[in-house]
Amino acid sequence: MAHAEGFLWLYCTGLWLQGRITDLSSSSAYIFISLKGVYLDVKMSLFTHVLACLFGTGSWVSINGMWVELPLIVPEIPEGWFLPSYLSVIIQMANIGPLFVTLMHRFRPGVLNEVIVIYSIVSLGTLASFLLAFFWQETLKVGGVPHSVPLLLLTFFLSLVDCTSSVTFLPFMMRLKPEYLTSYFIGEGLSGLIPALVALIQGVGILHCSNRTLTANETLNNSTTMYKFEAQYLPANFSTHTFFLFLSAMMVVCLLAFVFLNIHPAVGRHHETDRHHSKVDEGEKGNLVLRQHRQPEEKPMIKPFKGPKTNTSSFFRTGTYSWIEVLFIFSVLAWTNALTNTVLPSVQSYSCMPYGNNAYHWSVTMAAMANPLACIIAVFYPKRSLKLMALFTLLGTGIGAYIMGMAVLSPCPLFIQSHAGAVLIVGAWFLFVLTLSYVKVIIGIILRDEGHSALVCCGAVVQLGSILGAFTMFPIVSVYRLFISGDPCNTVCPK
Repeated sequence: MAHAEGFLWLYCTGLWLQGRITDLSSSSAYIFISLKGVYLDVKMSLFTHVLACLFGTGSWVSINGMWVELPLIVPEIPEGWFLPSYLSVIIQMANIGPLFVTLMHRFRPGVLNEVIVIYSIVSLGTLASFLLAFFWQETLKVGGVPHSVPLLLLTFFLSLVDCTSSVTFLPFMMRLKPEYLTSYFIGEGLSGLIPALVALIQGVGILHCSNRTLTANETLNNSTTMYKFEAQYLPANFSTHTFFLFLSAMMVVCLLAFVFLNIHPAVGRHHETDRHHSKVDEGEKGNLVLRQHRQPEEKPMIKPFKGPKTNTSSFFRTGTYSWIEVLFIFSVLAWTNALTNTVLPSVQSYSCMPYGNNAYHWSVTMAAMANPLACIIAVFYPKRSLKLMALFTLLGTGIGAYIMGMAVLSPCPLFIQSHAGAVLIVGAWFLFVLTLSYVKVIIGIILRDEGHSALVCCGAVVQLGSILGAFTMFPIVSVYRLFISGDPCNTVCPK
């Protein structure tokens, strides 16, 4: 009998869903509507988190992909290993994009359409990545010397896209609820991790040492046959052409995610502006019950911070932070981005290669994994304490000092004769990126609570820190050449 009643209930529910039964009690109808609304709200919330993450992957994926693909690009172009120096300069030249956007927000607020700018730069990044797949090996003579002009020019456009994303993507996320910002940061971290993992699958930079017979011109005694170990890179599992097409596909995914975030009606109800201006129709009792039952599900993963009473000397709109605290926040932001974006990456090969090629590639991969992991940690522990921020900044800086020390000691850093050295340098890179990435995410969460202009300033300071780091390291590494690279096959260090 109980089974018969169960089937009858299911049958009646199905008929009610199809509009065939209209005389059910209003309270039962409201309960059903509320449960269905909760399910749809959770489903759409998850969908929006995924879109925010995919949107974030397009922020730096092109340039990150270029860096991890260097071992395959360098042997095929006339610039050789001077290409990284060219890339550093090109990336800093591309900061004209964020500079223009920041000045427009400062002196002509409201004139620049943020959505159109994002559509433009993501489309430009997609096209540049696609063209790079076909023209990266082409050369033109400049002053009678062949140069990879198409590669350098397309790299400038990719850099323009990625640099400008810092001052456009983050402010756009103001239109969504606060909890979606962390999903965006996870995607931004994946923009470095995904190309690194694809490069590992591709087999970038895998080498073995083989004997090579020296020619007569290379020996002091022509009658003596001499041998030298030479590093030979193994063929990749797929071509650079395919890798750049993959980067282009990722930019297409970013573009589609932005389209849905911007115009999809189901996602549009998550926009903060819609939340502020929505009104409850008192005549629609069912909708009222639906909102009441949804309320527990609308608690954000990261709640907006409500600080103490307004401070008259405050810089931000909430009155939470004084001018000194704002200066501290932006100084930390510039410092952490200088270290993670330019200063330490410029010496990564010097710090890792003496321990072997595997140590170098694992340090790149683990550092890329640390970024999204820091974002995930921020989801569950979004602590806005400035003291904790200072502590993590000091910890990350200390670990960075160890990495810099190993780069200075190259080609014979500490523990070069043991596996412990390789483990330490890989672990140091992982913890360095993890701690400072967590600091950057927390700063992003703080500034998100302070409004659109604060996030524009955030992007500008990120690029400023990167520029200062690049201008500091470029002459040291590329002009004065104070660092010595270790030869994975021939370096001999004293025991």
